[in-house]
Amino acid sequence: MEPIIIVLIILVVLVFIALIKTIQVIPQASAAIVERFGRYTRTLNAGLNIVVPFIDTIRNRIDLREQVVPFPPQPVITQDNLVVNIDTVIYYQVTDARAATYEVASYIQAIEQLTVTTLRNIIGGMDLERTLTSREEINAALRGVLDEATGKWGIRVNRVELKAIEPPTSIQDSMEKQMRADRDKRAAILQAEGVRQSEILRAEGEKQSQILRAEGEAKAAALRAEGEAQAVRTVFEAIHAGDPDQKLLSYQYLQMLPKIAEGDANKLWIVPSEIGDALKGLSGAMGNFGGLGGNGGAPAPSVPPQERREKPSID
Repeated sequence: MEPIIIVLIILVVLVFIALIKTIQVIPQASAAIVERFGRYTRTLNAGLNIVVPFIDTIRNRIDLREQVVPFPPQPVITQDNLVVNIDTVIYYQVTDARAATYEVASYIQAIEQLTVTTLRNIIGGMDLERTLTSREEINAALRGVLDEATGKWGIRVNRVELKAIEPPTSIQDSMEKQMRADRDKRAAILQAEGVRQSEILRAEGEKQSQILRAEGEAKAAALRAEGEAQAVRTVFEAIHAGDPDQKLLSYQYLQMLPKIAEGDANKLWIVPSEIGDALKGLSGAMGNFGGLGGNGGAPAPSVPPQERREKPSID
């Protein structure tokens, strides 16, 4: 009985192993290559799949998601014979699991070597300055070449990015000095421009202030002249409306004489001929009020016209 039990146990184990090999579960976004006696049979997609045990074998399991592969820095010579180190990052995705398995031995290594050679061809036609400022152009050229070459491998290159471009140390020092000189130059230009603009604004301000001051003085002078003219007009109208007689005018004329003679610089002043008529009128008026005149009411002696009298100087 014991040999029969051992055989049954062996049969159960073989059946269990056969079931395990028959049922294949493929995860989502993955694929598996099935070979029968070493020949490609079919591609297993995501989900539950049935294969023939001990006849069908799983050759390769491939991830169909987008992959990111960074490549180490590669020395590249520019058109002006300078060596720069360039780091690249490739974003790719397997679109055909069968082609990725049978068309190329190692598609990762193939993509890397193709990237290096293509990058050297592109950078070899550019100088250093253009290389540093043309990342988008280099990325587009790399992607075009890689996408065309990897299409038959069942791989689609989505993006190619230059992670870093490192020129030689001596070139970096020279570039830093040049950038510092350019910054100093721009700073000096901006400072000179600021000083120039401030001087212009200050001159414009002074010009506007002088214009406004002149306009204010002109308006003030016009208003003063208008006020004086109005005052003269008012006085003239008041005198004209009052209709003064000869006696009042003579009295006012005598009151103005001391003001005319005021001042130490007035050594000589002129007595007009009309003052005789004023004195006659005033003497007559005073004689009528009581004979206060020195000649008993006689008319005052006439004063010769335009008589010049010298004012006594006061030492």
